[in-house]
Amino acid sequence: MPARRQFLTLAAATFAAALIDSATPALAQTSPAKNRVVMQVSDAEPGKWNLTLNNARNLQADLGEGNVEIEVVAYGPGIGMLKSDSPVASRIADATEHGIKFAACENTMRGQKLTKADMLPTTGYVPAGVVEIMQKQQQGWAYLRP
Repeated sequence: MPARRQFLTLAAATFAAALIDSATPALAQTSPAKNRVVMQVSDAEPGKWNLTLNNARNLQADLGEGNVEIEVVAYGPGIGMLKSDSPVASRIADATEHGIKFAACENTMRGQKLTKADMLPTTGYVPAGVVEIMQKQQQGWAYLRP
């Protein structure tokens, strides 16, 4: 009986090792999860807007442009960042070319009587900026507020 127990233990260990060994290549081929960051802009200060844009570019420089997904959500007084007359309009255009997404809060736009014609052409829109940020966090996105 002890020989049979030894045989079964050895067979189970061999089977387990084979399973682990066969799973290893699949695990090695799995690409790491993409970094995702949602950034809040709710201040009317161009200095904060520039800081946000600097942070976004630094993330891309450090992690690799293709390794990080960035969305900047502007609401409240920060909506001015995405208006067509924004002092950072050229920087936003450059950031957009590098894959950074910008979203304007439609609640804020209604409150300030802004239309899509008032905004930069590359601006995306979300119904509520705070809800967008909350949902991104629930989906595992990192949150930054420069």
